Amino acid sequence: MRPIGASDHLSALPELLRSWLPARRWFAEKGRPLQDVRVASRVALPPPPGLAGLDVLVLAVSFADGPDRHYQLHLARAESAPLGAAPVGEQGGHVLYDGLHDPAVTGWILRAIADGTTVDGLAFVPEPGAELPLTETGRVVDAEQSNTSVRWGESSILKIYRRLSPGLNPDLELHRALRAAGSTSVAALQGGIEGSLGGEPATYGLLQEFAVGSEDGWELATAAVRDGAPFTAEARALGEALAEVHVALRDELGTAEADPAAMAAYWTRRCETVAGQVPVLAPHVPAIRAVYDEVAALGSPVVVQRVHGDLHLGQTLRRPDGRWLIIDFEGEPAATPAERRAPDAAVRDVVGMLFSFDYAAFHHLLTRPGTDTPGEGLGSDTPQARAAHAWSARNRDAFCDGYAARTGSDPRAQAALLRAYELDKAVYQVLYETRSRPTWLPIPLTAIARSTSAPLA
Repeated sequence: MRPIGASDHLSALPELLRSWLPARRWFAEKGRPLQDVRVASRVALPPPPGLAGLDVLVLAVSFADGPDRHYQLHLARAESAPLGAAPVGEQGGHVLYDGLHDPAVTGWILRAIADGTTVDGLAFVPEPGAELPLTETGRVVDAEQSNTSVRWGESSILKIYRRLSPGLNPDLELHRALRAAGSTSVAALQGGIEGSLGGEPATYGLLQEFAVGSEDGWELATAAVRDGAPFTAEARALGEALAEVHVALRDELGTAEADPAAMAAYWTRRCETVAGQVPVLAPHVPAIRAVYDEVAALGSPVVVQRVHGDLHLGQTLRRPDGRWLIIDFEGEPAATPAERRAPDAAVRDVVGMLFSFDYAAFHHLLTRPGTDTPGEGLGSDTPQARAAHAWSARNRDAFCDGYAARTGSDPRAQAALLRAYELDKAVYQVLYETRSRPTWLPIPLTAIARSTSAPLA
């Protein structure tokens, strides 16, 4: 990969990108004052027939209010752009556009992965034994936002990471470990795209099996709440799937130990920081700290391992045969790359799913019919509220039952740790909901009240 000089034919591109980038769905810095865009590096790929050029660009985007971010763009040049290809502009008699919307470009990428091609340090790496659909046509998945995914029929899906960070992306790293372990609770890895960023290794893309016919876990759960349908069998199966993933990651990547006092200190700092930004959290801080102090007083280290890091129902799929898959191992969006790769207690993922059952059960009560008061239905003694609490409780228990059956370790037996992780998750969600979905704020606040009202052990 080489930097771009002033005389390069792409030297006029940054000015075009200043207005083009903020309009992309995958551009994560919407609303931030964009200061500058420059092409940090370029890999010139052999253009497929019909194209005048194809470059994989790393764009360094700077802002007036914080550090630079790096984004990946497959810039194609041709006499005209395919339908839906989001033209960037015109230059030298050619249209510049996002090449991932061109089947000729994505077909070249798939072939490059199959062949194990490397171009100027950008490596297209197949997984051993993977069979790729080289005769099919790739189509962009419309629902994708933070990344861009391309699907080939019912066989494969390629995720291109738009925002790049130095270091191996845990999504690729953990999928490789799970493939090596023979895990059946994730979609099979088929390949990856790897390069560098700032002199460090970086992950550009991941190719895996497309779970054809699968249903989204969040949609299934919320439909069950809406219809009054049972979900405990699904919740238990989800617990078993997470347990299988945790055991596989532990066997492949090992475990370590963490100091519970240091963990409690980290949670306390986060809680106090969020309380300073969200005043409604402040009255809860003393009770939250009391739970953290209980963990700090544990007499032995906490076993940690590689985990999913951002698990919820929306990160799960149910196959037509009833098996559950866990997807998207990139980690918590707000975390640094180092934090995403750091080992953590397995109970963190358990808590993520338990919290998601709360969200599935309660989100429809945030504004009851006939009132404009957000969240009034969560704490009220109505049949709807009681049913939501009961639904969540049943499925939380079923999930833990399934997890315990596969691991031999019941997360509910780690009462102090479980409650502390639940509170830390709730604190994180308080900040997220305040910034992104204010009407959902009562859900984490209700969870905090529930977790801090029970007596400490």
